Amino acid sequence: MDEVKGGEPRTVEEPPRRGFLGGSETARRRAARLIALAVDALQIVVFPAFFPGLVSPFENALDVATGIILTMLVGWHVAFLPTFIAEMVPFVDLFPTWTLAVLFVTRKKIPKE
Repeated sequence: MDEVKGGEPRTVEEPPRRGFLGGSETARRRAARLIALAVDALQIVVFPAFFPGLVSPFENALDVATGIILTMLVGWHVAFLPTFIAEMVPFVDLFPTWTLAVLFVTRKKIPKE
């Protein structure tokens, strides 16, 4: 709290951390979690089952797009960097790294307005 003339304290509120997109915090968190789950499901179940080895460039493009979209939804977080690097390593992308990163980033409770 800062002191102002007259001795009355004034509070300085920090704006909530947001991504580039508007909307409520709850909606953006929910969207980020659903996108991360969908991308991980594609990379763990669909791509290896039907297109082994053929879709590596598509998986890399999907990871780049996912990183951009998640950053736009929940803002930049350092947890996205190791996730992005891990997704580029063969066989590591068979682990739900996007889902874990988004859960880690969105783990704090939303302050009530």
